[in-house]
Amino acid sequence: MIRKVWPLVVAAVSLGIDAYVLAGVLPQMADSLATTVGAIGLGVTAFTAAYAVAGTTLSKPAAKGSAQRGLLLALGLFNGANLITALSPNLPVFLGSRVLSGAGAGVLTAVATTAAASLAPEEQRGRAMAMVTFGLSTGTVAGVPVGMLIGEQIGWRWTMGLVVLVGVVSMAALALRGGEIPAIPDEPGSGASAIRSPQVLFGILLAFVFGVTSLGLYTYMLPTAADRGLRAWGFALIWVWGIGGVAGSMLIGKQIDAVGSRRLLPVLATALLASFAVVAFLPQPVAWLAAVLVWGATGWAGVPTLQDALTRSRPGATTTIVAFQMAAMYLGSAVGSALGTALLGGGTPAGDLPMWAAGAQVVAVALAVIVGTMGEGAATARAGRKDRAEAGRAC
Repeated sequence: MIRKVWPLVVAAVSLGIDAYVLAGVLPQMADSLATTVGAIGLGVTAFTAAYAVAGTTLSKPAAKGSAQRGLLLALGLFNGANLITALSPNLPVFLGSRVLSGAGAGVLTAVATTAAASLAPEEQRGRAMAMVTFGLSTGTVAGVPVGMLIGEQIGWRWTMGLVVLVGVVSMAALALRGGEIPAIPDEPGSGASAIRSPQVLFGILLAFVFGVTSLGLYTYMLPTAADRGLRAWGFALIWVWGIGGVAGSMLIGKQIDAVGSRRLLPVLATALLASFAVVAFLPQPVAWLAAVLVWGATGWAGVPTLQDALTRSRPGATTTIVAFQMAAMYLGSAVGSALGTALLGGGTPAGDLPMWAAGAQVVAVALAVIVGTMGEGAATARAGRKDRAEAGRAC
């Protein structure tokens, strides 16, 4: 199974780099394009908005009849747009390229996750979906610092060149091995109607809150640490968070298949809440390092766990559900960052931000319990329908 899924993992790596690397080179980009950092920051908003719209509307049409074709189309758009970003002569071209890149990324994430799930037997489905998240986290953890270093040494355009290079490698891998990816099933109720399920709606809301808390607070890790007297530990904390993310997304797959995503989801949400509480109330470096490790691990592990919890009993709707889930998570990240800016602008000390995140995470724990409980009911109902269908065929 791993051999079949690895081209999808490489594609996710390029997305993981692109989604976060711009934050580290905003000043260089602003100087190069003769504009402000705030104007360049609109590129992140444009990317996120296009990701949400395209992922939820274009993923199924793009993959209809051939998952390989859908993936290659999404990667082609993603890579082409990033090349335009690298060559942008001015702000309008730059912003337009970020819209196109976000559109390609939105389709790519949903189709790649669904394709990975379709390549694995049901008992390894969680592991396959977690591998795509592993690619995202690895791209963020390893690729972003390398991209920032490249930007500082030889320019931000070469940083975007790194993203394009990884994307081209993934396209080549898919072109050579993508024929093994089966067509994505188009079952009744697998379109927009799939998100009308109460469990899916609660799950999408949970993804949004996860984005607000985990990714939103991550934006302010350095000023939060500095405010708590841990400025010298900032770089180490960033790396520990990333290491936790890679480890969590790498290890959670087997646990999803063995224990069940519906049982794991409340556990992960509660562990994330506990990590925020430690960061909020304990200023010791060792406590922060341990909590940040758990924060990164549970935050990233929650992504495939939620995907599996929402799609295990409705596999034909995986593309639609994952598209809405990931769009909600990215939107939550943007909202969380904006809320952090508003709180800091209103005079809230950076060191108090973890308490605000912990308060929001209490909501996430409640939602995780609801999603898990509803998932058990959905699985029981699906098993009953399957048994009745088999009994009908036997008669």
